[in-house]
Amino acid sequence: MRKPHMSLPRRFLPSTAALIAFEAAARHGSATQAAAELNLTQGAVSRQIKALEEQLGVTLMTRQGRALGLTHAGARYAEDVREILTRLGKATLGLRTNPLGGALNLSILPAFGMHWLAPRLPDFGRAHPEVTVNLSTRLAPFDFGTQPFDAAIHFGREDWPGAHHMYLAPETVLAVCAPGHMNGPLQDHTLLHLETRPRGWDRWLRAKSIPQPKTPGMQFDQFSTMAQAAVHGLGIALLPTFVAEPYLESGTLELAAPDRQDSIGSYYLVWPQGRPETGALKAFRTWLSGIAAPHKAAPSPPEGQGDSPVQT
Repeated sequence: MRKPHMSLPRRFLPSTAALIAFEAAARHGSATQAAAELNLTQGAVSRQIKALEEQLGVTLMTRQGRALGLTHAGARYAEDVREILTRLGKATLGLRTNPLGGALNLSILPAFGMHWLAPRLPDFGRAHPEVTVNLSTRLAPFDFGTQPFDAAIHFGREDWPGAHHMYLAPETVLAVCAPGHMNGPLQDHTLLHLETRPRGWDRWLRAKSIPQPKTPGMQFDQFSTMAQAAVHGLGIALLPTFVAEPYLESGTLELAAPDRQDSIGSYYLVWPQGRPETGALKAFRTWLSGIAAPHKAAPSPPEGQGDSPVQT
């Protein structure tokens, strides 16, 4: 097994003290204020910045009296340095709070994370108390190289660039409404739409040979707010089963139509290719594989409805 090695010569790696001094001065625009924050003298901060500029061979800051400004190169470098120092700080904090395990920074979709993943996470916590799972919401795919995530929950197909995919579950939807709301044909009612699924209702209606509604309906950015709108009688919502079922069990929503229908996308765990897999991610992936649904191909959309599935 080959040992890991530095990809850059050490001469290209400035001291952490110099980077911290430069980042603080860049943020404050003042060596004096940076020195107060870092509990250093103004001269010490200035020397660190000068040494950094000499090492890089690039002017990072301009000096006008006591004020400091960033050159174009300095502004770009300050942004990169800030990101690196933030990631280093989080890694250090994670090691101190969980020295025997590790942290898993997971990007989730709000509805799937709340209704499908969260109820199952206590089981993972009992099996792996050494791993801390940190959850953060993102609605759209992102570049793992620029975001502080180890993995993400993805809805759609196996189409996240530069990522491995592990199938988790299909999405099945139900038409639901407030109790007693249905009065007459479904197409005569207001339909509630999700912004990121603009053709969801269109596919559902076509599959059941139901005419299109006469009114455009309301739009929502998340399933949770759309479900609440349905509870209050604003219309009929098309919700994933894992969102709808708690409302159905409590009686706050009822079926507007008896049939279930598969969406054209599925849920996946994705993680970046080309990055060493941490123990926390490996433990989480192995645990998920034990509760994931058997893989099946997503259904083909009706003719003329071949839009790509999007995140929710």
